Amino acid sequence: MDSPPSSIRTPDQRLRVFVSSTLRELADERKAARVAIEKLHLAPVMFELGARPHPPRDLYRAYLDQSDVFIGLYWDRYGWVAPGEAVSGLEDEYNLAPELPKLIYIKEPSQAREPRLTELLNRIRADDTASFKYFSTADELAQLMEADLATLLAERFDQSRRSPTPVPADRPRASAPQRVPAPLTELVGREHESLAVQELLRRDAVRLLTLTGPGGIGKSRLAIDVATRMTADFPDGIFFIDLSSLHDAALVPVTIATALGVQDTGSQDLPEKIALALRGCRSLLVIDNFEQVLDATPTLIGLLQSSPGVKLLVTSRSILRVSAERNFEVGPLALPAAEASITVEEAARIPCIELFVQRAHAVKPDFELTADNAAAVARICIGLDGVPLALELAAARTRVLTPQAMLARLDRRLPLLAGGGRDLPERQQTLRGTIQWSTDLLTEQERSLLATLGVFEGGFTLEAAEQVSGDSDDTITLLGALVDSSLVREQDRSGTSWFTMLSTVAEHAREQLDASGRGDKVRARHCRYFVTLGAHVEFALEGAEQRAWLAQLSLDHDNIRAGMRYLLDRRDWDTAADFAWTLYLFWWVGGHLGEVRSLMEELLTAGGEALSGRARAIALYFTCAIGFWQDPDGRILPGLTESAALFHADEDAPGEALALVSVALALLTERPPRPGEADDALESALGLFRSARDRWGEALALITLGRVALLQQKAHAALNRFEESLELTLAQGDQLGEEIAYHHLGWTQLVLGETVKAAADFDACLRLALRLGHAEGVAYGLEGFVGLAAAAGDIHRTGVLFGATQRLRERGGLFNAPAFSFHEQYIDALPGGAASPEFVEARAEGHTMDADDAVSLALSVGVTP
Repeated sequence: MDSPPSSIRTPDQRLRVFVSSTLRELADERKAARVAIEKLHLAPVMFELGARPHPPRDLYRAYLDQSDVFIGLYWDRYGWVAPGEAVSGLEDEYNLAPELPKLIYIKEPSQAREPRLTELLNRIRADDTASFKYFSTADELAQLMEADLATLLAERFDQSRRSPTPVPADRPRASAPQRVPAPLTELVGREHESLAVQELLRRDAVRLLTLTGPGGIGKSRLAIDVATRMTADFPDGIFFIDLSSLHDAALVPVTIATALGVQDTGSQDLPEKIALALRGCRSLLVIDNFEQVLDATPTLIGLLQSSPGVKLLVTSRSILRVSAERNFEVGPLALPAAEASITVEEAARIPCIELFVQRAHAVKPDFELTADNAAAVARICIGLDGVPLALELAAARTRVLTPQAMLARLDRRLPLLAGGGRDLPERQQTLRGTIQWSTDLLTEQERSLLATLGVFEGGFTLEAAEQVSGDSDDTITLLGALVDSSLVREQDRSGTSWFTMLSTVAEHAREQLDASGRGDKVRARHCRYFVTLGAHVEFALEGAEQRAWLAQLSLDHDNIRAGMRYLLDRRDWDTAADFAWTLYLFWWVGGHLGEVRSLMEELLTAGGEALSGRARAIALYFTCAIGFWQDPDGRILPGLTESAALFHADEDAPGEALALVSVALALLTERPPRPGEADDALESALGLFRSARDRWGEALALITLGRVALLQQKAHAALNRFEESLELTLAQGDQLGEEIAYHHLGWTQLVLGETVKAAADFDACLRLALRLGHAEGVAYGLEGFVGLAAAAGDIHRTGVLFGATQRLRERGGLFNAPAFSFHEQYIDALPGGAASPEFVEARAEGHTMDADDAVSLALSVGVTP
């Protein structure tokens, strides 16, 4: 008999989790860690869990040798260094765990972090086997740790079932386009339609296919099914563009760009960016809910004309009425015969009844189709015309109504439709009647909340619902009832409950809100909530919570947009400008600078002489700072200078300083550059940031001062500036600032000939950009590796990485101003430069490379000093 594998554990042997930290300063956090570990039925391995008659160093080394997972907790202290030792026990523990999976948690510093701990944390950040996060409280740590350990165990189990990959499993993708959403339920009764649509899309002559039908008929669900089955037909990707929250056709290009992962940085016409991103691609774009922005049809036609390999699958209640369009009408699910008796077996095979039963099971697991209720279910399906959403809403009521009781109520509701709404198609009347019937079964408070929720665009959190409804005590209970009724849907978005409504339900809610006379009041509260949120996150975006808040603001982008529109329509220029200003980092990192520039251009034009000095300062900043390398009419530098003066008059030192930084950047892009004047502006900005104790701004000014020093060939002076900036960003947990500092440190080290140090800095920059999901940072990080490869004389690798980075910038709509580019001078120094046949061939190879593959290449191949 074969001996059992040694990895099998007896039931008493749980996985052991070693917790490393200083003891006294993190005592509460160690208790929280122990609770989180034990909740997952794992064994915490901690120094204080039992006295042992051995020296501490021997003890923790023995503990580590028997552990399966390493958790590191760090705050301000480096720990004691014993006589004769080079490192503290804290660092020694980390050094002794090279093979263990590592979860690292860094607490926001309360005071100056000890330098040796900062050095250790820098080394940890560069370790691609360690996953690290920031936290503020012991409770937050426990939640993070519990979720991360569960994920780690799942990943390790999954890896044991497949061959390993060279790319770290927990690394985010280099870009984040919106792929087709995973269906939450099985598609019922649409097999024939799905095959027919797939066959049409495979025809060369069909490039624009519109699925038409009334709301709730299942167009979106059918489109999702088709898309998930056609991935092999579109090797360059299938992208899902949801337009349900849009009411302005002008926003369609930016929504398409966002779905494709194209950044709206304001540096180039957006349709041109989209065309460049899709150049040479065989892709399918699924454009959902187009009926409310039909005026954007020319945008779709332009996209087809500029991208010959792209096809569009559009869902709409109305056809687009263009020559390129092929229409496919989506009808109701198949119905039973109206007058015929029906057996349970026959009923179960009819698609509309199958769907009803499936949805009923979701709310009442013991629901069964029986001889007693089959006829009633069949009549319900007939009465609802086989419209899937109507069936779903009715099935949600099986928890409190039998099919027979439901049929009696529906029979009273649906005949009312015959006497009104004759201008609507019959099935649309049925759906509206079913939604009305569903809301009639709600309590008055539940109906009021549903109407209030109609003010949200795209979705909302529980907190937002509580604040906008004005009734935080009961909102969670009322919202639960709406979810149970299938009128609201709940999803988990990175640990946050995110609530949405189907567009037809949202329309009904908005109609009821306006009919109640509360519309203006609720829209004002909605706007006020997001304005308050902006003020709250303004400084949080500069610190350790940066990543989490950027993710939340991305979810709320449609609501932010609606709040801005509300303020502009009411000519509340001051609040609109301040709202935009508080979200500065969101516009920048999220790639929405083009959008905020358009909003502020509108504010400048419409507000005119009525604008306050502060509102004008903000609007000038956003309209000028974004495109200082594109200045055909010479207005950028004067506009930024005026912005700085207006901020000064408003006694806003950080605002004035930020405008002066952009003044300096504009001076650097002049032909010829004006580094002396730029340096003066930056020194003024640095002094203003320091007087205001604005550490984020101080770090930014130091980076720009370092750039000026590099331009003046003062590499050591630049190095000092960049190191000082990095120290500031590390102290406040500003990962974006860290990324930028490491990027510039890398180039400075390369200029100084320190290729090993440069490689470490570019590595840190790229990994931070990936963690943040900062596409532009990924591009800059890859360009650092282009410079490293060129400095090493590796023409092929240089060309491949350069071509891949070019493609990433093209697909992401990321402009690299010539004044900010370092890598091209290294390419020019290669034998034959960018024109050499070997480089040209390698660049073409890289241009076909996926961004993630380029990142893997950059991170996996070392540089020979």
